[in-house]
Amino acid sequence: MNRLRPDADDTRFIRRVMLLILIVAVVAALWKAGDLLILAFGSILGAIVIHAFADLYTERLHLPRRPALGLAIVTILAAIGFLVWLFGIQFGAQVNALVVRLPSLLDQLGAWASQSPVGAKIVDAVQAAFAGSRVARDIGGLVTGGGELILNCLLLLIGALFFAADPGVYKRGALLLIPRGIRPAIADAIDDVGINLRLWLRAELILMTTMGLLVAFGLWLSGVPSWAALGLLAGLSEFVPYIGPTAAMLPALGLGATVGTGPLVGTLVTYAAVRLVQTNFLTPWVQSRVIAIPPAITVFAIIGIGMVFGLFGLFFSAALLVVIFTLVRSLYLREMLGEDVDSPGE
Repeated sequence: MNRLRPDADDTRFIRRVMLLILIVAVVAALWKAGDLLILAFGSILGAIVIHAFADLYTERLHLPRRPALGLAIVTILAAIGFLVWLFGIQFGAQVNALVVRLPSLLDQLGAWASQSPVGAKIVDAVQAAFAGSRVARDIGGLVTGGGELILNCLLLLIGALFFAADPGVYKRGALLLIPRGIRPAIADAIDDVGINLRLWLRAELILMTTMGLLVAFGLWLSGVPSWAALGLLAGLSEFVPYIGPTAAMLPALGLGATVGTGPLVGTLVTYAAVRLVQTNFLTPWVQSRVIAIPPAITVFAIIGIGMVFGLFGLFFSAALLVVIFTLVRSLYLREMLGEDVDSPGE
């Protein structure tokens, strides 16, 4: 007798409960391993950059695939070494002065803004929002122990090299976890993500370079100290749209305020002019060749990703947004709703 055996309805209900428990467990595990997932995502971005250089060498220099990949890895390592040389040797004194004086500069800037009632309320709101955020805790952890940052950078670099060596293995392994019937749609979506990320990285490189050069030139004309380091910081900050350049502007304003009113006004004019050029000319021209995400969605998505994943999530938030936006277009709009969605790059 099978008196305790569930009937068909109970079996279906139990199966759904177990599936729900499994989903909750996976979400909880991903939440706990958020930092590791962000590092893995950064490694994938690094692998995409390496393969972009490898494709360039294959097309322009007519090199075989393996030598082109090896030359691309050497190029990336040389670029990293160049940045370390810039920060550590060429601009080392400027960077050290900026880091040492940054807390007092921010305090001076806050005191200057607090002279008006509206400015005081804005400063209080920013301090209250920042104090309890995960980004603030991550920055505090990096200040007290820079070893974690170095270790994460090494893990990201090693992961990028492994992903770049044979990305097909990881793609095939991921597709094996997907039911056969939907594998073609998922494979096409993964290809779309890869293409859009490569186009987005190319666009970001253009915007970061122009941002850094224009800001450095403007600060140099304004007589702001450490203009080269501040220009380099402004260029790198463009990797996190809207949020990054705004944060990079604060130390420049603080340094300008210590010199005088003229450099402070020059700093404000420089960032305003550069942002005007970026927003109205460069960014639309660049994004017309990539996936175009509405600015309001970009800002709130970057803030939300930073709140969930902390400082490292904030750094990769724009790239994560590109992935999410692409998957929504490819899987939901195109595959589920049947909308006529353009392929990446069209």
